[in-house]
Amino acid sequence: GPAVAGVLIAGVGSGWAFLLNGLFFLAPLTSLLLMRPAELHKVERAPRGKGQLREGLRYVAGRPDLIWPIVLVGFVGTFGFNFPIWLTAFSGEVFHVGAGSYGLLNTLMAAGSLVGALAAARRGSTRLRMLVIAGAVFGALEIAAAMSPTFWLFALLLVPIGMIGLTVNITANSAVQLATDPAMRGRVMSLYMMVFAGGTPIGAPLLGWVTDTYGARVGFATGGVISLAAAVVIGLILAKVGDLKMAFGWRHGHPQVRFVARERLATAA
Repeated sequence: GPAVAGVLIAGVGSGWAFLLNGLFFLAPLTSLLLMRPAELHKVERAPRGKGQLREGLRYVAGRPDLIWPIVLVGFVGTFGFNFPIWLTAFSGEVFHVGAGSYGLLNTLMAAGSLVGALAAARRGSTRLRMLVIAGAVFGALEIAAAMSPTFWLFALLLVPIGMIGLTVNITANSAVQLATDPAMRGRVMSLYMMVFAGGTPIGAPLLGWVTDTYGARVGFATGGVISLAAAVVIGLILAKVGDLKMAFGWRHGHPQVRFVARERLATAA
C-alpha cells in the first residue's frame, strides 16, 4: 500500500492517490453489507449501569499485571509511534529523497510488522518479560535509526522497528486480555485501546515541535529514549512487585535479560 501510494504521488499527484484510496474502501463496505447477521455468534451483553467506568478503573488500578503493561504501551504509543512525522522529516530534510523513497520506507516498516505478526502467532504463551524486553529493544532501535548516517541503513532499521513495535502491541494486548476476568474484559480493553491508540495524537504535537525545532534526528531519538526508559523503569517496578530481580547474562553468545526470584539469586550466591 505505501509503496503504491508513493508511486502514484510521484506519477499522477496526491489528489489521484487520495481518490483511489477512497474508492478502495468500497470493498470492505460491500463485505459488511453482504454479511448475514443471523449467522453470527451472539454474545450476551452486560447490562448498563452507573459506576461501570469507575469499577473498571478500580479493577485495573488494583492489578499490577494489568496497569503496568497499559502504562508501558501508553508511553510507547504516545512517544514511539509518531512515524508519519519522522519518516516525512527524514525523507525531506535529512536524506532529501522523493515520494517514491518515502513509500519504500513505509513498505519496509509494514514488512517488519508482518514478520512481527507471524512471529507472535507462533508463540504459545505471553509473558510480561517479553513485553518489557520488546519495549526496550524498540526504543534502542529507534535511537539507532535516528543516528543512521545513510538512507539505506535507516531504511533497513525500519524493518526490525516495525517487527518489534507490533510485538509490543500484540504482547501487551494478549497479556491484558488473558489476565482480565471475562466480565471486566470489555471495560479493560476499552481503557487499553484509549491509552495505546489515543496516545499517539497526543504526543504528535510535542514530538512534531521537537522535530521542527531541533531536527528529525533529535525528534526520533527523543521517542526512542522515552520508550526505552519507560520499559526499563516498568520492568524494575514489575520485578519489585513480584519480588523478582532483573538478571543480566549471556546465553549462546547473546545477551539475555531475565526476571528471577530473589531467593534463587541468594541460593546461587
